[in-house]
Amino acid sequence: MSWDRAALASLHAAREVRIHVGERRVRGVVIWVVVADDAVFVRSVRGPAGKWFVAATQVGRASLEIGDRQMPVSVVPIGDDATIASVSRAFLSKYASSPYVSAMVAPATLATTLRLDPAATNT
Repeated sequence: MSWDRAALASLHAAREVRIHVGERRVRGVVIWVVVADDAVFVRSVRGPAGKWFVAATQVGRASLEIGDRQMPVSVVPIGDDATIASVSRAFLSKYASSPYVSAMVAPATLATTLRLDPAATNT
């Protein structure tokens, strides 16, 4: 399943989204999201110890909240250097004005690169 143009545009424009993993996390965790090559990516600013990251990679699914819209997603860890570099460029471009962008491209966060694919359900 691939992202529709409206969803990609919405995610590309969003500065922050909430990610929900599991049924207990009611409020979700605020994260950054980027679009690179028509795919959606996120990283854990806390590196591999980030609680949402650990949970998402364990269950393989999550839900993004953008405004009042919930988007169920499948979580796919990314390990290839070319994609990781492309995602880093997307973070640097989108969040260039933030003093925190360097944390999103630091070596400790690169291994937390996740592609989020649209899912039919979040169960």
